[in-house]
Amino acid sequence: MRSGINILIASSVALVLLPGLAAYAAPPDQKDLKDVLHQLDLAASGFRSTAADVEYDNVQTDPIYNKDIDRGIVYYKRDGRSFQMAVHFREEAVGVEKNKPVQYKPEPKDLIYSAGKVTLYQADKVYVKDAAKFESYLLLGFGASGSELAAKWDIAYLGPETLTDGKTSVKTEKLELVAKDQDVRKMIPKVTIWIDAARAVSLKQIFDLGQGQSKTCYYSNIKLNPTLADSDFIIKTGSKTQIMR
Repeated sequence: MRSGINILIASSVALVLLPGLAAYAAPPDQKDLKDVLHQLDLAASGFRSTAADVEYDNVQTDPIYNKDIDRGIVYYKRDGRSFQMAVHFREEAVGVEKNKPVQYKPEPKDLIYSAGKVTLYQADKVYVKDAAKFESYLLLGFGASGSELAAKWDIAYLGPETLTDGKTSVKTEKLELVAKDQDVRKMIPKVTIWIDAARAVSLKQIFDLGQGQSKTCYYSNIKLNPTLADSDFIIKTGSKTQIMR
């Protein structure tokens, strides 16, 4: 699997396409891209925060198949121009084989975006990278309007599709996104998302990371505009923690 500090940026962008509250709905079976973007324009004014359970399936197909899974909880908070993101992983499955039971083990690690920096804490080491240039991509769907989305991505509307969220079938709108910024496009050539237009939330996202790698994100137990503590966006370290830049 691709490694190194640069994967923090790609992974961070790949966590952040979960929209806020919906305030507009087009008639059933008559939506198009304009309707979806208009819905996000209206939703942006009511967005403050989001919390959700999340699963990330990281897959490599070239040169050999490999799949790792991370599970935890994700938080997003936007206050005016200030934006923060935190993912607190709690367990993982490494080397998952096709058609075999998944075995999880505890593996705490934290990924934070705040004040223009991406920070990853794992195994008592903290990795830090400047990422202010990418903030407008990190907040996609988390308080960003449809106009902001269209300004950064070339968007194709792929039509409706029904997904299962637990025991409930949910009609979603499928969008394909290609970044207009060449630097972002090199890391993430394409993104496909499935948006529940009734609630304006993303149930599933697939990020093409290039070089035979992809990340599929699943969100559940989504809470819109919860009160989030400042501590949710702080990495707790010890006296032996090493800072890696």
